[in-house]
Amino acid sequence: METRDDAGVYKLSDNLAIIQTVDFFTPIVDDPYMFGQIAVVNALSDVYAMGGKPLTAMNLVCFPIQSVDISVLKDILRGGIDKMIEAKVALVGGHSIDDTELKYGLSVTGTIHPKRLVTNSGARVRDKLILTKPLGTGIISTAVKAGVANKKTIAKVTKYMAKLNDQASELMQEVGVNACTDITGFGFLGHTVQLAKNSQVGINIDVTAIPFFPEAGEFAKQGLCPAGLHRNREFYSPSVRITPAVPAHIQDILYDPQTSGGLLISLSPGKAESLLDRLHQAGVEDAAIIGEVVREPSGVVTVR
Repeated sequence: METRDDAGVYKLSDNLAIIQTVDFFTPIVDDPYMFGQIAVVNALSDVYAMGGKPLTAMNLVCFPIQSVDISVLKDILRGGIDKMIEAKVALVGGHSIDDTELKYGLSVTGTIHPKRLVTNSGARVRDKLILTKPLGTGIISTAVKAGVANKKTIAKVTKYMAKLNDQASELMQEVGVNACTDITGFGFLGHTVQLAKNSQVGINIDVTAIPFFPEAGEFAKQGLCPAGLHRNREFYSPSVRITPAVPAHIQDILYDPQTSGGLLISLSPGKAESLLDRLHQAGVEDAAIIGEVVREPSGVVTVR
């Protein structure tokens, strides 16, 4: 709990531990089927971030039965189960309540060998950092709600949010890494600060290497930023140093709360290029080396 790791882990034996996590949220896209898929991918991501394999899931549903047609719920659940089938996860139950605001997500249980557990506390000096998905989903989701995002942009960002982090997780386990976290509600800088503090190291970020959705930059310039972005900046900025050359809209993207974001992986320089090549070959095309771990200043993320 002290390190705000991605999921809870309970050791059952010398060879087996379970990973448990839970996540649910309100719709961020208009298509109920795709919302179901995104919610499932987002919930499974915490298990992947720790290097584990999700096995079972339970649905969590809050639905306004009096005001929304039941067909919407059917489409959400259909999208969810299709994504669980893709991830080879068994749906074993769930719980639903009548609520004024629609919400959907999962409680997930996965497994891992205790000695192969990957946490957000193991980054080492000289490590390289790999980010596997572009940033900017929170800003674009805000633009969707405001009715200013076109269909092409919505389709693109939806595709990324509905993409599992399973391949990245499997490949990082094959290569061997020192630390990992997934980029979600605290934004890129929030989760990177946590990685730095927990590992008692500093982190330098090359802002020009970070993958992000160009549309997010345009929407940020228009002020279409979610409230969570401002909360992330307020909470984490004391541990962040950003050079004046970084434009304001790029800074917004770095604090933007992500939904179903990618993995941030810390590993030795000798393994980084190998993992990057394997990620690209596996179809994780946007993966990029975006920074490095340094000794000082400890617990601080520097963006240049």
